[in-house]
Amino acid sequence: MNPSNHLTEGVIFPKGDKITNNYFIGTAWLEMIVPFDATFNCPIGNVTFEPGARNNWHKHPGGQILLVTGGIGYYQEEGKPVEILREGDVVKIDPDVKHWHGATPDSWFAHIAISTNVQKGDTEWLEPVMDEQYHNGFQR
Repeated sequence: MNPSNHLTEGVIFPKGDKITNNYFIGTAWLEMIVPFDATFNCPIGNVTFEPGARNNWHKHPGGQILLVTGGIGYYQEEGKPVEILREGDVVKIDPDVKHWHGATPDSWFAHIAISTNVQKGDTEWLEPVMDEQYHNGFQR
């Protein structure tokens, strides 16, 4: 099966709704698997990116964990080279680390995003990852 085709409908969880905020370049979808609530305090979302789609640079005051479920993606922390992510990879992002993630130019990409320690505050969205940065593995 061509991975760029089977991710169009989701891998394990539903693809969800198209993300319509200004924090993404390209098209991405979000399905909240575990919405935020005071009982579990651990929102979990399935995020699916079309080829070339990515989110802006951002920080999580309480950190984040990504579980890659399909396709091929990129992850980059400020000042470090881009990492290639594949199904089965786990990324543990420390609190307040500036980073971005998204699909490679020629593959869909899906991951489970787990927000940790959310009592420390909301995601801080920053500047977009411009095409030149994205295509050249830009290091800040």
